[in-house]
Amino acid sequence: MNEKQYIDLYREYQELIERNSAVCLNRGRADAAAWLERHGLPTRRHEDYLYCPLMKELERDYGVNVARVKFPVNPHDVFKCNVPGIHANVYFIVNDQFYANTHPGLGGGAVFCSMKTAEERFPEIVGRYVGKLTDGKEDAFVAMNRMLAQDGYFLYVPKGVKVELPVQVVNIMRSDVDYMATAHNLIVVEDGAEVTMLVCDHTIDRVSFFSNRMTEAYVGRGAQLHYYTMESSHDSMNNLNQLYVKQAGDSGFTMCTVGLHNGKTRNYTEVHLDESGAETTLGGMLISDGVQHSENQTLILHNAPHCTSNELFKYILDGESEGVFAGRTVVKEGAQKTVAQQTNRNICLTREAHMWAKPQLEIYADDVKCGHGATTGQLDEQAMFYMRTRGIGEAEARMLLLLAFTADVVDLVGFEALRERIRTLVEKRLRGEAAHCEGCRTVR
Repeated sequence: MNEKQYIDLYREYQELIERNSAVCLNRGRADAAAWLERHGLPTRRHEDYLYCPLMKELERDYGVNVARVKFPVNPHDVFKCNVPGIHANVYFIVNDQFYANTHPGLGGGAVFCSMKTAEERFPEIVGRYVGKLTDGKEDAFVAMNRMLAQDGYFLYVPKGVKVELPVQVVNIMRSDVDYMATAHNLIVVEDGAEVTMLVCDHTIDRVSFFSNRMTEAYVGRGAQLHYYTMESSHDSMNNLNQLYVKQAGDSGFTMCTVGLHNGKTRNYTEVHLDESGAETTLGGMLISDGVQHSENQTLILHNAPHCTSNELFKYILDGESEGVFAGRTVVKEGAQKTVAQQTNRNICLTREAHMWAKPQLEIYADDVKCGHGATTGQLDEQAMFYMRTRGIGEAEARMLLLLAFTADVVDLVGFEALRERIRTLVEKRLRGEAAHCEGCRTVR
């Protein structure tokens, strides 16, 4: 089985893995390996992984840097972010290693650092939160992450602090051989605090990569976490992102994920609305072609009354690309006055493109307002005809219609400079002018 080589790797190098890890991540490592050995990786018979190709990709012999040897690269030299107007606190992660920079602190006691540094400086906070949202999760990729993750990033925003500039995390995959990166991240936004994050995924070398990044986020009472992601990687990238969020009362969480170019990507997002007044918004927009595969799996748990959730995911599929959306919203018994909406809209530009959509609602309360829906189709021929009769060329008309199709997802990005830059990148991608993020460039 695909998982056996990684279980054998862990057991052979267990002492080395644990010695070079953040100590907090060693808890439960052996149990995760035992669970994975008993259950194995999912197959196409597992409903949540019915269309997922990542298990097959794990048959490849990826290198794993258990000794934590630093790659001979300065991310500031090889990666230049030329996005105009975005003044951010920029941090680099090369594969699964945190690269410190010389940027001053975030202000107000907020901090961004590696997990190894965090457990030295904030042992009480790390001990209180790390692993709590993923303990007991019966999922093979959670188990694999807990078995192999040695470090990750830590973002902490103290009570009442508003971080003025966005925190930009640039994940760079770089290797001369096929490589696997595994990280376990922790975000803690205390009561009344606010922060905006932008996570960018990029690749440099033309080898196969597998990334398994798991993030736990805690949003305190009245706090706000704005979490945006943008992927522009090559077609040999296998990207697995797992995000677990716990919200307290009157808090807000907004996520918007933008896929400009990728290989095989699976995003899993799970949100727990645990106290009254919590609001969450999940959005995603994907432009895909070739044989790319992208999926978004979401689970929103309404565990308390008077909470609101909204989901909006849109895909544009060209060539022989594949898209998957599976959204599940659960309204628990007693979660009265819940408002939940789930929407998925997709356009297939060729007969060879495929989309699988499965929106789901499970409601165990009787005083709620909930709805869901999914549509998959082609461009509006009447709109195309209308624009052509007014002198707009076919290619330009198609681009304008597709740009309008993505507009409401891009509008979920509350940070204006980033929102306008994403809009520009989407337009370039739709025009065929850029297969990758032209606002960022890598230098070899």
